[in-house]
Amino acid sequence: MATHDDHHWVGTWTTTPAPTEGIALENQTLRMIARISIGGRRLRVRLSNACGTRKLPVGAVQVALRSEGAGIVPDTARALTFNGAPSVTIAAGSLVVSDPIELELPPLADLAVSVHLPGPVPESLPITGHGNAHQTNYISPPGNFTAATTMPVQETTEAFVIVSAVEVLAPRETGGIVTLGDSLTDCNISKLDANNRWPDQLARRLAARRGGGMLGVMNQGIGGNRILHDIRGDSGLKRFDRDVLAQSGVTHVIVLLGINDIRNRNQKPDEEVTAEDMIAGLNQFAVRAHAKGLRIFGGTLLTFEYETFNPGFYTEAGEAKRQQVNAWIRNGGAFDAVIDFEKALRDPGHPTQMLPIYDCGDHLHPSDTGYLHMGDAIDLSLFE
Repeated sequence: MATHDDHHWVGTWTTTPAPTEGIALENQTLRMIARISIGGRRLRVRLSNACGTRKLPVGAVQVALRSEGAGIVPDTARALTFNGAPSVTIAAGSLVVSDPIELELPPLADLAVSVHLPGPVPESLPITGHGNAHQTNYISPPGNFTAATTMPVQETTEAFVIVSAVEVLAPRETGGIVTLGDSLTDCNISKLDANNRWPDQLARRLAARRGGGMLGVMNQGIGGNRILHDIRGDSGLKRFDRDVLAQSGVTHVIVLLGINDIRNRNQKPDEEVTAEDMIAGLNQFAVRAHAKGLRIFGGTLLTFEYETFNPGFYTEAGEAKRQQVNAWIRNGGAFDAVIDFEKALRDPGHPTQMLPIYDCGDHLHPSDTGYLHMGDAIDLSLFE
């Protein structure tokens, strides 16, 4: 059905496509649970084979409101079609967008997206997903269980597989916020199934506020991500077009990237970067966002003094780079505004470390309290 001029598609949930390891499937059904941000009455779903090296047949897809666990609310189940067909084949390196369906979708609801893969997907074949997503998702025994009210579960996974976005048809004034980042936006070490990521908290605050337009929140954080070099997927600069500019309805971007460029997890000499290299990359995000008419906000890099996540990765030289990059984010004028995450979490008495209450204990990643505080630290007037 054609979109009316006074409405457009807006992303209400996303997850970043990346190569996902350790998953082998054959004639099985995936039930992925997406905590959406804004609601709507008409939705569509994106399925991704971005990392695939061959075409991927999909036998059937259904969506429904989740009841609990792998269960769904029966009268909300809707079968998806693709150009009118109940099945689809996704080309290697590509994605497909479903036809729209009618469903009363409340804000902040859990949407179950069930996908039947009829053929074999061996562990050796790259499959597109998002590992370590802090959400319990479900894999069935052999068979098409997309319509099952309570899907039988052979195993669970914390990865999202193949499902990469949910979009709703929303009034034309509705905007969308993409949060582009690394594990600090993916919210590594946060509590399973608690939705304590700072983009989730931002979505809750936006949904609860009085006045102001609706805004979808699309989390495009992925652990280990860097501005300049690939690791666990494409670099920020490489994936910016796909994960930010190509998202439906995007109007605002929050960037929180750079700490992994400094840490250089693989310790490769040719991937050592200077503060100037990072600043040039961050500036490119701003240039490319502004070219598309988007407002972009720079998040300051969090402290990592004497991190224990990877002992030895903290150095005084790295800290000097972080300070230089943060000074540019705050004062360089490239971004439309600054979200000072570092200031919100740092210890005033020891400003190169997080306050203990906001630190998960590894001095790199925030605790659940810290992630929630990051979401609370964002000035909602930025989106008016």
